[in-house]
Amino acid sequence: MNKSIVVAVVVTYNRLNLLQRVVGSLIGQSKRLDKIYIINNGSTDGTKEWLDGQTGLNVIHQENVGGSGGFYRGIKEASKEECDWIWCMDDDVFPREDCLETLLNVAERHEKLGIVCPHRLMSGKTFVGEAKTLNLTNPFSDMHNDMLTAQEVESNETVSIVGMAFEGPLIRKEVVEKVGLPNKELFILYDDTDYSYRAVLAGYKVVVARDALMDKYDFQSNSSYREDKMKNKWKLAYHIRNTAYFGHRYGKNILVRHFAAMPFLLHMYAAITFNFVKGHKYSFSDYGLFWKMMRRGVREELGKM
Repeated sequence: MNKSIVVAVVVTYNRLNLLQRVVGSLIGQSKRLDKIYIINNGSTDGTKEWLDGQTGLNVIHQENVGGSGGFYRGIKEASKEECDWIWCMDDDVFPREDCLETLLNVAERHEKLGIVCPHRLMSGKTFVGEAKTLNLTNPFSDMHNDMLTAQEVESNETVSIVGMAFEGPLIRKEVVEKVGLPNKELFILYDDTDYSYRAVLAGYKVVVARDALMDKYDFQSNSSYREDKMKNKWKLAYHIRNTAYFGHRYGKNILVRHFAAMPFLLHMYAAITFNFVKGHKYSFSDYGLFWKMMRRGVREELGKM
């Protein structure tokens, strides 16, 4: 059995039923975890009470500082431990019994593998969203124009990526010591891509491991049309801002550093215009909102809105 010391970090917000399933999956790993940190981002659904009644978990309650703030705190605490690896995940993914063991077997065959990500499945089918490369030279093309495909994951033991999700990456502690903690000011979105790209820039490889399986919850929305509309709108605003930030921080030329979010912004402007005719998802003021968010990203004005 692999003797590496591994600490898990789970960030949760108002998903008690899913969190309970995640914790069960972690406890049931064939490679025993040495510690499990649960970062509760201000849940109001009974999560705090349930966690306070558990044993064997390292629980931290804090205000809702977004996924980025949650992983910042969790990785910060985990990196203080005497460990070799830190295993991070949201509360809606469930590692299969040998997931960690398989990730470690892949990781420890290659010294420069800094982050190893699992093969995610949704409803039994490969789920992908990782970027193999990032366009940081052409502001008129999508930054994520070279995405990982399901066929690539299924056909190769490992596939190199530069943009990951915080859904099961196994991070070598050495990476944290070299590149630091996630950017907590992003709040949500791009914190994971930013972190994996920083690891790549520091000389580490980031890969997806085909045989390390993790199930991802398939959400079926039960919220009203208006709730969906508002939820999507605020997430889109963060997406535009953080895309602009990422381009400004890592762009290879002045155009990308100032206009990396422009393709997505123009797409959203088209959606707003279309919805004036076909629906009521957006309002005229959203033109200004999304433009303002892009400018904030370029100026690197981050934090929770």
